[in-house]
This record gives sequence, structure tokens and C-alpha cells, in this order.
Amino acid sequence: MTESFRRSGEYEHPQQGDQSGYVQGDQQPAYPRQQHASSPVDPEWPPPPAYEPGTPVAVAPGTTVWPGAGHQGGGDGGAFGGHGNPPPSPPVPGAGPAPAPGRRARGPLGLLAAVAIAAAAVGGGTAYAFQELTGPDTVATSPSTNVVPAAKKGTVAGVASAVSPSIVEISATSNAGRSTGSGVIITSGGEIVTNNHVISGASSIKVTTSKGKTYTAKVVGTDSKKDLALIELQHAPSGLKAASLGDSSAVQVGDQVVAIGSPEGLTGTVTSGIVSALDRDVTVSTDESQGQQGGGSGQWPFEYGGREFNGDTGSSTTTYKALQTDASLNPGNSGGALIDMNGNIIGINSAMYSAASDSSSGSSDAGSVGLGFAIPVNTVKADLDTLRAGGSDS
Repeated sequence: MTESFRRSGEYEHPQQGDQSGYVQGDQQPAYPRQQHASSPVDPEWPPPPAYEPGTPVAVAPGTTVWPGAGHQGGGDGGAFGGHGNPPPSPPVPGAGPAPAPGRRARGPLGLLAAVAIAAAAVGGGTAYAFQELTGPDTVATSPSTNVVPAAKKGTVAGVASAVSPSIVEISATSNAGRSTGSGVIITSGGEIVTNNHVISGASSIKVTTSKGKTYTAKVVGTDSKKDLALIELQHAPSGLKAASLGDSSAVQVGDQVVAIGSPEGLTGTVTSGIVSALDRDVTVSTDESQGQQGGGSGQWPFEYGGREFNGDTGSSTTTYKALQTDASLNPGNSGGALIDMNGNIIGINSAMYSAASDSSSGSSDAGSVGLGFAIPVNTVKADLDTLRAGGSDS
């Protein structure tokens, strides 16, 4: 074993541990550790620069210079893209670190702000970032509406709970008798969309809300060519919930749907199914004498594919493009809502076919066989101004 001994004062620098600026043997001096400001400064070894040093460059025997970051840049701006500023000079032995330029301190802060805004935009938070910059009065809007709470999204129960308050039962009385249909509240002031054939020729109209309250309604406008009508509650109560009108152009075959109405006077009945087909040509009567859902039969006659269903449509008819659904519809569903799984109205139920159970006995029809039609909601929205002005039949 070989041991080395040092006399007191023989060396100026210690050779042990992290406290030394040297390594054993003939190796180059290691990077000296940073000294506290109050510690004496070795005149041969300046304190380290404020930035990560590059590879040391020997310029003279016994002297080592650490190149500044400015030498790494290109062009006339150096590493920081300046405007012709010369690169910083290397540290002078025995002097403290050169103060960093003011622009260097501001650069990272500006960069962080830019990155934060960009991250918000990429992450789908553009509206939030914009509001944070422009103030709380800026309102961000969404191109789509989700009426159903997130916990019940995509469920029939969720759709029924969210939309049922916007669906009403309509009872119309005329010289031909009394009929029952449905309607959809579209404004909190009491405007209601329904089928024209539900209220056609009516002398009085009563509307029952989902809460069981009954109100009188008046006809605002009718459009028999589209089988649409707009009525309005008289002395409408506060707190009416208007339905959200969706976009029927986005509907696809196979989409799940929910129907809400009052078949046979059973207020707030909920059924479900899918969209079976698009753009079906459905023909219905425009004659008031054919109104009241076919008179005493309780059904509204219509034609489809050259065939008549639920009776004779008469000589005065109109044809419109309809959504076909297999959601169960029965007499009284006319004027009610066909709804997507986000709770948006995509159609107004208008016609349904029921097969006869026993034609020889003259009994009533057997009920829904999954063949129903709805007027697309985009047709409704396009016709609202005309209906509010009195309708095309005025």
C-alpha cells in the first residue's frame, strides 16, 4: 500500500472530495464549484457563468476561457436573434459573472405566455383562453346543444326527463267532433308547433302541459302544404320550458330516437326506436273536412308509395319529405316530438300506420306496427316566420 503525505502549506489547493478544483494526475482541471458571494475569489479561477458553459477553450498556457452563449448563434443576431448586437465578451478572470441582457430575461416569459395560449387552443380551450384575455363579458358559444345531463347522456330515461316538460297534449273541438294530438313548446312565451291536421277547422283549442295544467290556445298561423301549425297559449304561465330544435340534416339511418306525445289521450307517453329511412315522400290531405285525424276513425289518412293508409286522403293533398321511424306512434302522437339522444327535436311526428286487426268485425285498428313518419325539424324552422305571420293559408 502506498500512501502520500503532505506537509503543512506544501500545496495551495486541497485534493480531496468535491471541495477541490483539481483531479488527480495530469488531467485538466475540473469545473470549479460556484462560490458564495461572501467567499474569497481565487484570482486564477473566475466564478462560473450564469448559464450552462460550453466546452472550455484553452487560449494560453495556464488560462482557460469559457465561451459565451452568444457565439453559438448565427447571422447578425446571435443565439437570441438580436438586431446586430455583438456577442457577449468572455468572462474576465477575477471578475463576477456578466449581467444577462434585459431581453434575455423577458424572452422566456413571453415564450411561456405564447406556449400557454397555444396549448389552450390545441387542447380545445380556445374559447376559454380568449375569454381570459378579453374579459368575462365575452361569451363563447357551442355549435351543438346537449340538453340531457351528462350522467344520463345517451339514455331514453335522460331524454324523457329533459324533454317531456316541453311536450303538451292538444285537444281540438270542431263541428266534426273532438280530437287529441300533441305539440312542442318552442318559446317560453307559449308558442307551440303542431300538425295542421290536429287543429284544422277547430273552434276551440285546449292545451295540457306536462304538469297537468290546462290552458286555452289560439291559432297563430297554419301551413297545410307542410302540415304544420303554430298556436300560442293565452295567459301563458311563467317557467315554460322551450324545446331545443336540432338539425335534421345531420340525422342518419340507424340513429336512435325517442318519441313523446299523447297517444289516445295518454299524456307524456314515451317510446323509442331508430331512424328507419330518410326523405320519404308522404302525402296528406289539405282539406279541412279531412281534419281532426280522420274524423271519428281517430287516425290521420296518408299516402305513401302509391298506397293509401288509414282511409281516403281526399282530392286535395300535399306531399313532403319525411323521416321514417320505427318508434311506436299511435293516434294522438301527431304533432309530438321525435328527439335525438342529446335531447334535440329532429322532427314533428305527423303520420303513422296501424294494421287492422279484424276488418270484418269493424273493430279499431290494432295499433302501431313500427311505421311512422315525422316532418324534419329543418322544415319547421324554415317555416316559422311564415307561421308567425299567419301562415300560407291566410
